[in-house]
Amino acid sequence: MSLKWNDTLEIAIQLSEKYPDEDVQYIRFTDLHRYVTQLEEFGDDPTKSTEKQLEAIQMAWLDELD
Repeated sequence: MSLKWNDTLEIAIQLSEKYPDEDVQYIRFTDLHRYVTQLEEFGDDPTKSTEKQLEAIQMAWLDELD
């Protein structure tokens, strides 16, 4: 499976497993972008992300922590 920017929930799940100690509420979008693009299953164009997509990933990641 190749993750795309719109796979918000699956990306959030993988990030929560890979970075369990990250303070997600205060993560910078530059760091979040790097984390997403470094996921083994990520296969989308890194330059195609938007602030809205990164925010959605951040919110889903926060939900995963609850």
